[in-house]
Amino acid sequence: MMQNMENNHLSRFLLIALALLATSTVQAGKYKNFKVSTYIRAQDVARMEDDKFLKSTWETVSSQVDLDKIYLETHRDAFTVPEKTLGKVKKFFLSKGLEVGGGITFTRSEPSDFETYSYARKEEREQVRQISEYTAKFFDDFILDDFFFIDLKNDDEIAAKGNKSWTEYRLRLMADAGRELVVAPAKAVNPKVKVIIKYPNWYDHFHGLGFNLEEEPAYFDGIWTGTETRDPASAQHLQNYLSYNVMRYFDNIAPGRNGGGWVDAGGIHMSMDRYAEQLHLTMLSKTPEIILWNYMQLAEVKISPAMRAPWQTEGGNSFRYDEMVAPFVKDGKTITPTTMARFANQTLHQTDLLIGKLGRPVGLASYKPYHSSGEDFLQNYLGMIGLPMDMYPQWQDGKQQILLTQQAAKDPQIVERIKRQLTGGGDVIITTGLLKAIKEKLADVVELYCGDLKAIVNDFGGAGKAEREFIIPQVKYFTNDAWEVVSAGRPLSGGVSGYPILLRDTYSKGTLFVLTIPDDFGNLYDFPAPALNVIRRAMSKDVGAYIEGPSKVALFPYDNKTLVVENFNDHAVNLRVVVNAKVKALRNLMTGEQLSPAEVKPSRHRFYGYSEQQTVFDLRLPAHSYVGLGY
Repeated sequence: MMQNMENNHLSRFLLIALALLATSTVQAGKYKNFKVSTYIRAQDVARMEDDKFLKSTWETVSSQVDLDKIYLETHRDAFTVPEKTLGKVKKFFLSKGLEVGGGITFTRSEPSDFETYSYARKEEREQVRQISEYTAKFFDDFILDDFFFIDLKNDDEIAAKGNKSWTEYRLRLMADAGRELVVAPAKAVNPKVKVIIKYPNWYDHFHGLGFNLEEEPAYFDGIWTGTETRDPASAQHLQNYLSYNVMRYFDNIAPGRNGGGWVDAGGIHMSMDRYAEQLHLTMLSKTPEIILWNYMQLAEVKISPAMRAPWQTEGGNSFRYDEMVAPFVKDGKTITPTTMARFANQTLHQTDLLIGKLGRPVGLASYKPYHSSGEDFLQNYLGMIGLPMDMYPQWQDGKQQILLTQQAAKDPQIVERIKRQLTGGGDVIITTGLLKAIKEKLADVVELYCGDLKAIVNDFGGAGKAEREFIIPQVKYFTNDAWEVVSAGRPLSGGVSGYPILLRDTYSKGTLFVLTIPDDFGNLYDFPAPALNVIRRAMSKDVGAYIEGPSKVALFPYDNKTLVVENFNDHAVNLRVVVNAKVKALRNLMTGEQLSPAEVKPSRHRFYGYSEQQTVFDLRLPAHSYVGLGY
């Protein structure tokens, strides 16, 4: 009864908060905590030689979304915007009170599998140089759209590669090309120019095509981040959480020089919420700017009733289609929204009200060395089961816990680093992918084995049962040397066999955990809530709080004792927020209302139940909704 009362109470003040947000977004002017920008492709800039096209598209876009800056692209697909047109369009947008920057896309033909320039060919290298110089004449800052890589294996590239691997060749080639063909020529023309490289969302595969995250951020004036996650069923199969996680990774690669995130309309066919979530998650990283890709999408992607998701009928959602498409008044005119620009405006103004109350993002440190592969994009799946990720390209000392996936095997010193963390009294969490990769080296710390043997499981015993069966690797260990914290079988209760899902072992003053990763990472979402709760609790030492409940709910903690909880499920969920300290209440950051602690009995068990030093709060979140809380 107490839990239901608390849930109803929080649901009421969530609805109040959302009502306040809806009113504020209509009345708000510019953004307080970030800039909002857009980008015009070269071919569309050229079309703006036509005054009617230039003015009509601006009227459509500017009436529905507030913009601070616009980027005018000079070159794409072997086409360069004429100087006269570029000057005219730049002057027009400056007259509208916008900042204006430039952009370049170094493609020869996007329709031909994103064909890039060939950097082994002298004539094409010269073209790249000339384009950089041309752009620097017009702008004091410009961005390279995310095609500054190479995907060609023509005869010239094969000859230039020699005996190197494609990855080795391309990493060296593109690091040098950026310095010699883009940055240096641009600055020779315009010493004030800031040259920025924008990286796409497929970060785990960068090195294979020459994106050099180790060298390029050191000589480019800044970087930008692609945070598009679109439809997870599309070719890239990216999870929602990447829109936040990739921002944090690039923030840690180039502290203070990651200029912003970049989101397009991909996935909007799934619903308005899918687009809005990408914008919102990007800004939860506390980035200073976002680019709405692109200007013509803002002008031409029409609002459709199909963008209203079924869960919108439940009410209380954070992103509300009906209110976003309703007529509104701006500058004394009544405007009926017609394009996705209105979705962006409302989402970003709403998020702006929350962002200023949040501190610096924190999370479970995960070490991903430069140019590493293995268990690709796994951290995004872990974020979707409620583990707040914070990826770094360097090892992090001073953390109570560190997560290592198979990517960490790239570091030849990884076992020594693990020993140092454990002897210092910290925890190391490794995945089964890393255990397979470094089993022999790790034997000096713990004698565990994970080979090719598999198991089909669905029963987690006292931690619940999954709704479907799935395949996991079998982890083997010596009895009484290592201990299972979470187990699974088919069945486990009353069955004949079981396998570790979360295993612990000790070394010196520290604890090493092994987290079993299913063959299909998506099966992490099938873990029953009680099993996820134990995993979250075991991995929350550096975070200050954790959540209990089903998968597809993410936690975003900050260093000023605030957090955001976001539900990506298509239905409402009941949750618990567990604070690893004694606090009197959780306050809603938007309404100021207080949530009182739930009544729970303390437990002495290390991984189950709650300690006397923890405080537990119950809440309910509607489908595809979030709440900001402080303690």
